[in-house]
Amino acid sequence: MSALSSNLNQTTAYAVANSPPNRRRSPLESEKRYRWNQDSYSITRRRWDIWRFVLTLLYQFWLNGKKWSYPGGYSEEKLLQRRRRQAKWIRETLLNLGPTFIKVGQLFSTRSDIFPAEYVDELSKLQDEVPAFSYEQATSIIEKELGKPISTLYQSFDPVPLAAASLGQVHKAQLHTGEEVVVKVQRPGLKKLFTIDLAILKKIAQYFQNHPKWGRGRDWTGIYEECCRILWQETDYLLEGRNADTFRRNFRSEAWVKVPRVYWRYTSAQILTLEYLPGIKISHYEALEAAGLERKVLAQLGARAYLFQLLNHGFFHADPHPGNLAVSPEAGELIFYDFGMMGEITLDTKNKLMDTLFGVAEKNADRIVTSLVALGALQETDDMGPIRRSVQFLLDNFMDKPFEEQSITKISDDLYEIAYDQPFRFPATFTFVMRAFSTLEGVGKGLDPDFNFMAVAQPFAFQIMNNSNGLNPANSLIDELGRQAAQAGSSAFGLPRRIEESLDKLDRGDIRVRVRSTETDRLLRRMGTMQMGTNYVVFTCALVLSATLLFVNNYFAIAGVVLLIALAPAWSLWRLLKRIERQDRMF
Repeated sequence: MSALSSNLNQTTAYAVANSPPNRRRSPLESEKRYRWNQDSYSITRRRWDIWRFVLTLLYQFWLNGKKWSYPGGYSEEKLLQRRRRQAKWIRETLLNLGPTFIKVGQLFSTRSDIFPAEYVDELSKLQDEVPAFSYEQATSIIEKELGKPISTLYQSFDPVPLAAASLGQVHKAQLHTGEEVVVKVQRPGLKKLFTIDLAILKKIAQYFQNHPKWGRGRDWTGIYEECCRILWQETDYLLEGRNADTFRRNFRSEAWVKVPRVYWRYTSAQILTLEYLPGIKISHYEALEAAGLERKVLAQLGARAYLFQLLNHGFFHADPHPGNLAVSPEAGELIFYDFGMMGEITLDTKNKLMDTLFGVAEKNADRIVTSLVALGALQETDDMGPIRRSVQFLLDNFMDKPFEEQSITKISDDLYEIAYDQPFRFPATFTFVMRAFSTLEGVGKGLDPDFNFMAVAQPFAFQIMNNSNGLNPANSLIDELGRQAAQAGSSAFGLPRRIEESLDKLDRGDIRVRVRSTETDRLLRRMGTMQMGTNYVVFTCALVLSATLLFVNNYFAIAGVVLLIALAPAWSLWRLLKRIERQDRMF
């Protein structure tokens, strides 16, 4: 659910993150957009709506690769324009399909290693735009979950929600002790909808996994399981409460960060009661200036807060967009909201990431590739040469400027562009970190046009490298020499074993030698093309002959239909001949 930020009297009150502007909808439009929210909505209709979207999307993907489908001829610019139109249609359709697909779309907005940039950019704009459910439904859920009447639980309870999103909505309330709180209520029927949708999505994932083109080099089953895990975690408000407690505990010694306290007596699996912490939304620049807060300082604090989470505790907020981050108007403290989506980096993962960082510092593509394989971010293949060269290319471009002048958004875009057609499998934690870095850089530049995330991160990176190597430069040199000596010794001792294994494979006939000849490949392609042309000729002649026989026997209508059918293979034959002609000119 979108987190809440404040905006009361132009400075302090809760508001939905990135909430869309209110606009009047016709009854027909509302019925169409929110069919999933109707009691009479059948599972059969749900399956039809989802599969219609998927099959339409597959058809559009197929059409993208057909140059004849572009009016006036194919060009890269026309492909990009078509992709942008498709991306907008995908985003709008996901909104229509409801909570499950809104969340899946938001998760896919972090997967630039799977989808083209045009789709990812549009999905990153995906916002919750769903109607609130009634006050009666909200109170019914609260009373059922907490086992007491609403009047016994709260001294006052605002019937109008502060915010409504795909997973639930938030109401302001006051306890009998006088403390002001916000109560997050899960949307009725959400788990049932998730169960239906995820069962359908499993079939879709299996279809993609078995597809000869889209399934090659992609672990769609793993992506589906990852989405399931994250979605079910977000429906567990007890888990979100524990996340908030952990996050608050990690920052207990940092006075410049505030995290709302959880009221466990008023919390269950579908109800979450949090301390009411009003603040100014971090992207509400006019209100920040009116409160006398320094925007440049806030930009630095936002980056520091995230680096503190990531590097000091390994437990971080996975969705730090402007709606989840506010500023107290009195002291300028950062306030975090919404702890449903959190990431965690284990000690083992941190050590492997450190190995990757050292590889970047050394411009050592081999070390980076090895560490990425160990992380599970890269699938090992028979020929790692192209991947190693891609990483080296990225390093050469990344290291040509000082560290503090780099842009984290540019680095992540370059990395995902290289990964798109390579066997990279970025874990969810990695994509969350990269998205958070890019989001925070955007927030920082909004506050301060001269803000640079990498400049803020530089001291942290140097501190980590010093802590890993020891503060003494002599010790660092000795450690590095020792590491290299150990690596050389390990390679030397392992050499006889590797030679013996290679000889055994040679005896068994397991060693494969790949020889590629460009000329041979060209001839084989030409032979395949000519064979396909022969098939088209035979098919066209058979249909023309059938049409002739039908015409002679006075079956004019049927003969005309057969002749029209014959135009399809004849057209394909003509296009094939033009392709052969182009290939001959090229060579």
